[in-house]
Amino acid sequence: MFWDKLKKPFFALAPMHDVTDVAFREAVAHFGKPDILFTEFVSVDGLCHDKSREKMKRYYLQFTKLQRPIVAQIWGNNPDHFFEAAKYVASLGFDGIDINMGCPDKSVIKQGGGAALILEPQRAKEIIEATKKGSGKLPVSVKTRTGFDDATIDEWIPELISVHPVAITVHGRTKKELSRVPAHWDLIGRAASIAAGSGVYILGNGDVSSKSEGINLAEKYKLDGIMVGRSVLGNPWFFSDKDEADYVSARKRIEALGYHAEKFDEYFSEIKRFAHFKKHIKGYLSGFDGAKELRSKIMEAKNSTDLKNLLDKYSGRYI
Repeated sequence: MFWDKLKKPFFALAPMHDVTDVAFREAVAHFGKPDILFTEFVSVDGLCHDKSREKMKRYYLQFTKLQRPIVAQIWGNNPDHFFEAAKYVASLGFDGIDINMGCPDKSVIKQGGGAALILEPQRAKEIIEATKKGSGKLPVSVKTRTGFDDATIDEWIPELISVHPVAITVHGRTKKELSRVPAHWDLIGRAASIAAGSGVYILGNGDVSSKSEGINLAEKYKLDGIMVGRSVLGNPWFFSDKDEADYVSARKRIEALGYHAEKFDEYFSEIKRFAHFKKHIKGYLSGFDGAKELRSKIMEAKNSTDLKNLLDKYSGRYI
């Protein structure tokens, strides 16, 4: 099992809906690979239907050898569907399966998925058990929050540990808090204390701005690993051995943008409109003189070739 082979503290790229697709992960793996990569979350209900399964595979579950170890994250509320989805994910060759028990999105909550499972510990445990049965030999992990409306670490984490997922990632906010307050790392540390001796790995997630900060947090709160999401946007160097993103040049940012765009077209030219990619442009083209002006030019791009041509035409003024 790959989890047992990781050097602590290990670092993971967080699953982010409509962001961490195969092209994004390929850029991150190319420029500064973390120890683990996670897919966007995928509905187990959708994976249980023949008509939607193939489309969802192409949209959410593509991956490359460079991205290993790669973990597929799934969500839902029906244990039977988790069992079937886990069998399918295992057949695709993933290295692990992660269960989303933390998403605060209203539509997900309404369906009883994501953070709603914090309110249903018995159902959550049934889901973990069903996923483990369906996954074969694949390790099953969980990503969750400190609580729903209020922090319930002391009640919630022991429930999860009782069914032995291989790892639990704790985002340091409740569902109610969303991202409006700083992450409560003391509560993440509390989760690590509860899990001590159980054999379950604990990862912390929330507001980590650099790799060195992540290492310090892991040491301070006795965590096995750190998961990072938003700080990696436009910053595929985040997981490099040095905090390279602190001094990366405009030229490197522009080159990385072109590489990412090329990968987007390679994997999604017949699936997603290029407009989906444009959310990434600001992240790359920031932090240097003229970045805002250059972004306005590049937003005219209609595909990766167009984007590269525009970069060739305008970027010379800024690098």
